[in-house]
Amino acid sequence: MANLRDIRTRITSIKNTQQITKAMKMVAAAKLRKAQQRMESTRPYAKKMQDVVSRLVSVSDVENKLLRKPGETSRALMIVIGSDRGLCGGFNNNLFRYIETYISDELLQLWEEGKLDLITIGRKADGYFKKRKYQVVDSHTGFFDDLNYENTSEIMKEAIQKFEDAEYDKVFIAFNEFKTVITQNRQVTEILPVKTESMDSPSDDLISDFLDYIYEPDSTSILDEMLPVHLKMQLWRAVLESNASEQGARMAAMDNATENAKELEQELRLKYNQARQSAITTEISEIVSGAVALEDS
Repeated sequence: MANLRDIRTRITSIKNTQQITKAMKMVAAAKLRKAQQRMESTRPYAKKMQDVVSRLVSVSDVENKLLRKPGETSRALMIVIGSDRGLCGGFNNNLFRYIETYISDELLQLWEEGKLDLITIGRKADGYFKKRKYQVVDSHTGFFDDLNYENTSEIMKEAIQKFEDAEYDKVFIAFNEFKTVITQNRQVTEILPVKTESMDSPSDDLISDFLDYIYEPDSTSILDEMLPVHLKMQLWRAVLESNASEQGARMAAMDNATENAKELEQELRLKYNQARQSAITTEISEIVSGAVALEDS
């Protein structure tokens, strides 16, 4: 059994750790509220953007480059959204394993032939996939230190340009979608080419479904402008979803760590009391034995 000094040292260390995890939980909770507000305010805008693009696609006669359907996929790009920091439970590893499973099921031939490129967002994604010899063509570390639409837009702008130049036939986004504070939906979504069939669902606004719009200058010109904005908004929404999911996962992980520290502290205090009682009993026994020995002498 460990001596009393060692147990006291461990109890002090665990109490300090508990204070740190509790503080990190509070910080994550504050960041989560802000992240949720940004995410929830973006969702309706992204949905309405999709409705507008859907209507434009249905009335436009000209084929847009972003709508082209390649006969076969010769090269693909995947944008992976992870996190810059750890201590958020299985937030990153669960997503990365899901991505690897998706690649092995859907994109195995491209990966084996070296025709699957990755763009990573966040230090954890960059480190994970580079160590496993995936072809990371661009990485954005420290991305969430200054999270803004402009940086996200530049990433999607480059992907759009390479798709239009036929360097890529498909573009995917992999991210954690926010569901609840402790639950995330792992997703790999194909965003290019733009799938018009996924936009055919009716709008929630029944009146607008029967309106006949007049477009100025024309629907094709507006579609050419709206499609890139729509794609940039989809990546921005995915980044915000991932950011909110990360803060929720970190808050839950730090809460579990705090509770585990409490339980461990209680166990150590019980051991400390047992060791202390044993030491006292031993001392009393030694005193009694010494007194008996003196009386016998």
